[in-house]
Amino acid sequence: VGPVDDDALSIEVRKDKLLGGLLAAGFDETSCVSRYQSVLYRKESQHKPSPYLISRLRSYEALHKRCGPYTESYNKTLEKLETGHHLESTDCNYLVWISFSGLGNRILTLASAFLYALLTNRVLLVDPGTDMVDLFCEPFPEVSWFLPLDFPLKNQFGSFDQKSPHCYGRMLKNNSFANSSKSISAPFVYLHLVHDYDDQDKLFFCDEDQTSLREVPWLIMKTDNYFVPSLFLIPTFEQQLSNLFPRKEAVFHLLGRYIFHPTNPVWGLITRYYQAYLAKADERIGIQIRVFDTGTGPFQHVLDQIIACTLKENLLPDISTEKPIINQSQKSKAVLVTSLSGGYFERLRDMYWEHPTVTGEVIGFYQPSHEEYQQTEKQFHNRKAWAEMYLLSLTDVLITSSWSTFGYVAQSLGGLKPWILYKPENRTAPDPPCGRVMSMEPCFHAPPFYDCKAKRGIDTGAVVPHVRHCEDMSWGLKLVDNESEL
Repeated sequence: VGPVDDDALSIEVRKDKLLGGLLAAGFDETSCVSRYQSVLYRKESQHKPSPYLISRLRSYEALHKRCGPYTESYNKTLEKLETGHHLESTDCNYLVWISFSGLGNRILTLASAFLYALLTNRVLLVDPGTDMVDLFCEPFPEVSWFLPLDFPLKNQFGSFDQKSPHCYGRMLKNNSFANSSKSISAPFVYLHLVHDYDDQDKLFFCDEDQTSLREVPWLIMKTDNYFVPSLFLIPTFEQQLSNLFPRKEAVFHLLGRYIFHPTNPVWGLITRYYQAYLAKADERIGIQIRVFDTGTGPFQHVLDQIIACTLKENLLPDISTEKPIINQSQKSKAVLVTSLSGGYFERLRDMYWEHPTVTGEVIGFYQPSHEEYQQTEKQFHNRKAWAEMYLLSLTDVLITSSWSTFGYVAQSLGGLKPWILYKPENRTAPDPPCGRVMSMEPCFHAPPFYDCKAKRGIDTGAVVPHVRHCEDMSWGLKLVDNESEL
């Protein structure tokens, strides 16, 4: 049961467990409790899905049911892969997402891949990797989204790179197309969209290249980037995207709430922690700390920066070191700290324990885990990481770290515009220490800077008003809402 009593609960659940039509009804609720219970832990979202997005999701679910693993269409399209023949065109085309990189990156890239599948009428199949099945419930009714373990190319995923003969960028370099119109007759193409990709790989984001990829039955994608902003710069997709997302900054917010439901073991971690430490506070504040410095923390300059940010933006009250304050406020704030190190949490907790606040408010600090270093492949480590991103997304106010996909996931899922801690240089706290972001969308860290028509470099952050450079990474791109359009 969620954080309200039973009578209120039934009203709450009836209220909107399908998130305004975003989610499909009819799942077995016990197999994935979080799908319909998350609404009890979140404030109502300001961002409603558009009618067009809802209808596209329902038609996608129908496509997935018709073409998903082991269906007749799937088996038929698989034959092409095994024989290598380009038979007559099939009624189902596929996008296979390779499980790659850390958990924050995987969540962002999977949402990007799903949007691309939606725009191109492909069926998204997810490589389960080591832990995807353990972390995420099935998002589509009746037929699994996980790529079957007997998929013929599965054992090659680890070796796919820019040198692979089926890599799209390499095919362009070698001009290995059947004819000059760039139509591809291969049964599959590998898309290398990792941060180290080159100019040829980046042509994926050009209209004419999208046309040539249209008929390929199997696209296999490896990426560690949230590449959604560049999809908004492809003219063919423009109208569709504008119908799907009248509010640009809600793209990941809506797709993330549709796709990513924690499995029951992870949901247990989330709800137990929430009930024990966060539920009773008047306000919940999340502080997500990711330090890219080498050496072991906690670093004084990072602690100084966090304190400077919370005080400057009035997110936490100051402490009184002079005189004892007679507690005149009953207001309580619960501060959830996530960091690989336990040091920042301890210093903040002690500061607010040893001194009263000038307002008399009671501040409690909580940190679910401190794993000391990132352990991408460890099952329980990733369960905790996913639980912590989710817990941060349930806060009222959020402070995140520059360049961190962990923070991006939390802010977008929660529909929060965080204060972002600017990246320190030379181990000194920057001034100002933090700033409010323009939108809750994640940042695309390695975008192309290329004008497909003019065939020359351009600033892709200055082409349309809703794709701008990120606050935390000057060359990155992110979606924002242009106030004049709203």
